[in-house]
Amino acid sequence: MRLFFTVLRKLLLGTTMLRYSRHERFEKQFGKLLKKYRTLEEDLKIAEKAAIELFHLNHIDNNSTELIPGFNKEKIQVFKIKKFACKSLKGKGVRSGIRIIYAFCPELMEITYLEIYYKEKQNSDMDYGFVKMYVAEQEKLNEV
Repeated sequence: MRLFFTVLRKLLLGTTMLRYSRHERFEKQFGKLLKKYRTLEEDLKIAEKAAIELFHLNHIDNNSTELIPGFNKEKIQVFKIKKFACKSLKGKGVRSGIRIIYAFCPELMEITYLEIYYKEKQNSDMDYGFVKMYVAEQEKLNEV
């Protein structure tokens, strides 16, 4: 019962229950984009509240995140944020073209950012091989 009230208090006070981490691949891609789009760090914090936490904690789907087919495992799920507003891309709003791929572990309530890319660049899309390898590694770690 005590746990219930602790969780309820955190939800009402707006304290996040999700833990966030960044894969080194994400960090490298993020750094490159940050040079061009200076507001990206702030925009990511807004996306955490307006998309990720809304979806995973409050179970409200505002169509900004979508589950990537084939990566819906019991212990880990991979999502794509398609509606990402970047203030540096004035006039585009949530149609900025920036995509974020993240893994969600429901047991640990943990989000790991895997990739970020600007869709409108030529030959830019999610690296399915990398994501598949990441999911396989995480499943092995969870088996032990």
